[in-house]
Amino acid sequence: MEKALVIIPTYNEIENVANIIAAALEQDPIIDVLIVDDNSPDGTAEVVKNIQKEEPRVHMIQREGKLGLGTAYIAGFKYGINEGYDFIFEMDADFSHDPKDLTRLLHVCREKGADVAVGSRYVRGGDIRNWTWDRILMSYGASIYVRTLSWMPVKDPTAGFICYKREVLEKLDLDKIQLVGYAFQIEMKFAVYQNAFRIVEVPITFIDRQLGTSKMNTSIFKEAIIGVLKMRWRGWTGYYN
Repeated sequence: MEKALVIIPTYNEIENVANIIAAALEQDPIIDVLIVDDNSPDGTAEVVKNIQKEEPRVHMIQREGKLGLGTAYIAGFKYGINEGYDFIFEMDADFSHDPKDLTRLLHVCREKGADVAVGSRYVRGGDIRNWTWDRILMSYGASIYVRTLSWMPVKDPTAGFICYKREVLEKLDLDKIQLVGYAFQIEMKFAVYQNAFRIVEVPITFIDRQLGTSKMNTSIFKEAIIGVLKMRWRGWTGYYN
């Protein structure tokens, strides 16, 4: 039987973590959830431990501190590969990604020949709700910047709702991924593109968080601007192959 793993990084997500776990698990019986918690001081990990007592499909990696989104996902990817999962997802903890879309992404990888399915805000049918106009403009501008420099045929390169086939993550050298903030999402797609895997974008509606605090800050955008330039140079040297 095929197995799928949904990786959800957490830092101070006590308001959301129990509900997001339950919502993800109910989408398909093949789905397990892996929480990667960066030593949340609000007790997020304790909530997960209590859920684990009753639900064997929930797993957790506890880390010693706030080490970054990218390293959280890399840890999750390695866990998923080692445990033999066929499909491995990235998803936020705050319900900005609708858990009901998990099966849509899975279907595209399972039945439509995609190696990677990206939940996209910027393809036909995609949408964003509850963002201010300046944040939408910044996000869309970032996508144009990345596409121009990277030549990737991906309209939402910063998207963080993704399904990978295991074979993709096995092929990539995950230790070469250098960006650790939200720009990690760009570098992962670029590495996939450099290795000639098929990326398919699936329209989703992205809804800004209702509970908890956003982790977005100006250093994230600085990393993206400079990091994409470095990433493009590494791509020319064959670094990702």
